[in-house]
Amino acid sequence: MLQNLKNLGAIMQQAQQMQGRMAEIKNRIAELRVDGAAGGDMVRVVASGDMKIISVAIDPTLLQDGDAEMLEELVCSAVNQALQKAKEKSAEAMAEVAGGLNIPGLGDALSKMGLG
Repeated sequence: MLQNLKNLGAIMQQAQQMQGRMAEIKNRIAELRVDGAAGGDMVRVVASGDMKIISVAIDPTLLQDGDAEMLEELVCSAVNQALQKAKEKSAEAMAEVAGGLNIPGLGDALSKMGLG
């Protein structure tokens, strides 16, 4: 019985550590910046680690052509590239946090969230 209480205490301590680390990593991820580009850098997108688009820059020469469809495709491509990078960097950051903790099933949970 006493051993079970010790095990429960250790689990609770790990959970508290994880909670603190998660808050820290959440802030780090939100501050992270990644970029995506398309059309030979004529369209550039900056995204945060928490998957928010921060900025979009479009070379003015693309606007002169009047080809809206091409511009739309370039913007989508740059956004997708930036978001993919953000996802990868977020997964790396989450792996750092989880690395020191031995919590059964955590790796599977992170994978299901696309972070593992």
